[in-house]
Amino acid sequence: MTLLLIVIGALLLDQWLGEPRRAHPLVAFGHAAHWLEARLNRADPKRGRRAGLLALALAVLPLTALAAGLDYGLRAWPLVHGVVSVLILWLAIGRRSLLLHAARVARPLQQGDLTAARAAVAMLVSRDTAELDSAGVARATTESVLENGADALFSALFWYLVAGLPGVVLYRLANTLDAMWGYRTPRHDRFGWAAARFDDLLNLVPARLTALGYALAGSTPSAVRRALHCWRSQGSVWKSPNAGPVMAAGAGALNVSLGGGAPYHGQWQERPRLGPADCPAEATHIEQACRLVDRTLLIWLAALGILWAILTLI
Repeated sequence: MTLLLIVIGALLLDQWLGEPRRAHPLVAFGHAAHWLEARLNRADPKRGRRAGLLALALAVLPLTALAAGLDYGLRAWPLVHGVVSVLILWLAIGRRSLLLHAARVARPLQQGDLTAARAAVAMLVSRDTAELDSAGVARATTESVLENGADALFSALFWYLVAGLPGVVLYRLANTLDAMWGYRTPRHDRFGWAAARFDDLLNLVPARLTALGYALAGSTPSAVRRALHCWRSQGSVWKSPNAGPVMAAGAGALNVSLGGGAPYHGQWQERPRLGPADCPAEATHIEQACRLVDRTLLIWLAALGILWAILTLI
């Protein structure tokens, strides 16, 4: 019951306050990670992976150990432990921020202001947005909502439920490093390998639970069947082993075509198609994706409540 109350408390705090506008701990962590990368990421390709592994350990292990010590040390004061847990979990999730960013794209897109929509989606995705048409903007935003719903919300909740404060801190730091170092660029291809693979490992289970949640949260029985089919037939073809199932299931649930070619760092990249064919993304799909994330969250909370009831009765 305590876990459920902490999760609900963190979600309510996120809904009320969103992400801290000033002095977010992850911003300070990002600065430290930049400093570490600048000193360890040398030009020698033979040492790139070892340097990246060392940087990952130096960035993640001390703070995870601190979280474990805090988790253990505060158990003598349950109320204080609960409050601290709510605060740390709140800092680790980003539901409200994600949905607000998505709304900043959807509104101008619905009003026909493509320039403003492109500027807003550039805050969400790593692809080049200057030449995207309205369908491209809607597709990029819908993909971001689905994928970041898994990363910024469901995976963080999963690791808190599995391993408490050290679990969610470990996950959030590793996921942040993957977002910073995990690109296939000349500078980070080898150095960021350890961060990318570790993030893949941490997301292996929660991503599939998220995909299942997206499928079950389909608005109709046919949407549920379509989502499960897309997950099963398309999830494995995506370049990311975890984003593929998540986005394929979400595309099926929303009945929208995602994936396909997109510009990254000045180069056109062909990507597999996800979801049903010939269903181009529109601004309404962005809003539907946000509602899908919230319906999936309700499914997770209901499952957690049922699990607590079963364990209470045993």
